[in-house]
Order: sequence, then C-alpha cells, then structure tokens
Amino acid sequence: MPNLLRLGLLACVAYFIAMATAHFFGIKLPILFVYYDTPFYAYQDKIISFAVISYVGLFYAASRDIKVVPIALAVLFATVLGLTSVNMSEALASVLTEGQPTWPYWAQTGMIAMIWLVLTGLYLTRPKV
Repeated sequence: MPNLLRLGLLACVAYFIAMATAHFFGIKLPILFVYYDTPFYAYQDKIISFAVISYVGLFYAASRDIKVVPIALAVLFATVLGLTSVNMSEALASVLTEGQPTWPYWAQTGMIAMIWLVLTGLYLTRPKV
C-alpha cells in the first residue's frame, strides 16, 4: 500500500477518534460536531461516539489491508450523502433559528467529501502489484 494512502487512512483514524471523544464529552467544536449549534440530547452524543468508533476500526483496518479500502471509501461516501440529505432536510430547518446559516454544515460536509475524493484518488492511482 502506498505510504500516502496509508497516512491518509491513519489521519482519518485520528480524526474519528477526536470526533468520538468530542461527542462522548459533549465538546461541541465545529470540526468535530457537524451540527454543533443545534439542540441536542447528551445521550444521543454518547450513542454517536460509540458509532464513530466503528469508523476508527474500519479506517485502521483499511490502513493495514488494501482490500478493506474500498469498503472504507464506500462508507465515507455514504456519510457524505447522509450529511447532504440532513443539510437539505426540513427536520434540520425546523430546529434552526430564523436566519441561522447552514453553511458551516455544508463546509464540513464538503471537507469530508474532499477527504473521500483525495483518498479515492490515492487508491485508484496506486501502483498495482
């Protein structure tokens, strides 16, 4: 596996560890919480933190075995689609205050999409052995 791809996957491991930690402790930082300024229940964030641990394991496994990379990329792409759906939903609009911008949510969705794009590019252009 190319070193740059492995480093990118391990960077995702670190990012998802930070995200899980932030959700577990309720540290509402925009990069670690997509919907950082919306109403929430602490128990939901605990559940999210446990679910994000699966991303940690998946991306770690992908960094160790090239055969797992397509699965990790598919999951990350599904995440982008899911966030896009939420960003455009009436459910999100219903909890925002009048005039509250959604661009921060779109920015984070875009950041995750860029991570997917870079990792996908690194995977597809890797030397085939």
